[in-house]
Amino acid sequence: MTIKNRAGLWFVIPGIIWVLCFTLFPLLYSLALSFTDKRMGRRNRPGEWIGVQNYSDIFADNRVSEVLEMTLFVIIGGVLVTIVLGTFIAWLFNHDIPGLRAFRAILTLPIFAAPIALGQLGMILFNEQSGPVNHLITGLGGEPVYWLTEPWAARFAVLIVDAWQWTPFVFIIVLAAMQSIPDELYEAARLDTANAWTLFRRITLPLIAPALGTITMLRMVETFKILDIPYTLTGGGPGVSTQTYSYYIYLTGLRNFDMGYASALAYLLVIVAIIITSIFFWRVRARYEVQ
Repeated sequence: MTIKNRAGLWFVIPGIIWVLCFTLFPLLYSLALSFTDKRMGRRNRPGEWIGVQNYSDIFADNRVSEVLEMTLFVIIGGVLVTIVLGTFIAWLFNHDIPGLRAFRAILTLPIFAAPIALGQLGMILFNEQSGPVNHLITGLGGEPVYWLTEPWAARFAVLIVDAWQWTPFVFIIVLAAMQSIPDELYEAARLDTANAWTLFRRITLPLIAPALGTITMLRMVETFKILDIPYTLTGGGPGVSTQTYSYYIYLTGLRNFDMGYASALAYLLVIVAIIITSIFFWRVRARYEVQ
């Protein structure tokens, strides 16, 4: 081995150690835990091997179906709202607007905020007595909304805060995709029509479709893991109406100390994420192989 290769190896070793210690080992250890009845606090007795019992218990757990309802609501609603709103804002900013850079910087601020902080800010905004959201609603002649005590209102509050954080991400990616479209295509299309909607539907949308597909996949996988916002904004309530799947994993493992069952729940989430990403990459590969 040459001196140059040795130097490169020393630069690579810290990354290898990091991956082994903080990625591979936790994955393998949690996989082993998912086949046991391990509970935190049992110092004198390690978890006993119970096979796939934890995984079979998942399908008989009524709480899983309840938290999946909330999780699917946030996934479907969050993806749709962020994709539609982010694309619309990107389309607006794709035109010549004075102060574009300043507006872009302001719009991207929420994506850099910690979800915990956004949840705390949401508590202020959606406060039922003194929150600015209810003040705005009543000022427009509406009735105040019980954002934190009515189940569906609380779900929409979580959805709004999540969309607020991730719409800038969609905006940045879609705007970059739109700005990569040659102007010649629009100039040629304007010879046939000057309708903005037709230009968007016939030219812009097909050309940004790969970017939208990637964003949709990333948002779906990310929203499956949502925990911070419902934890700080609603505490999972009222009742269990805003508890997501990841929230249930947290409660099971770190509140009820059932590490075996929590590991099984987490690995089921990993399997679903792998399936989603595999389908996405299979479709992308098939698309470009055909072309």
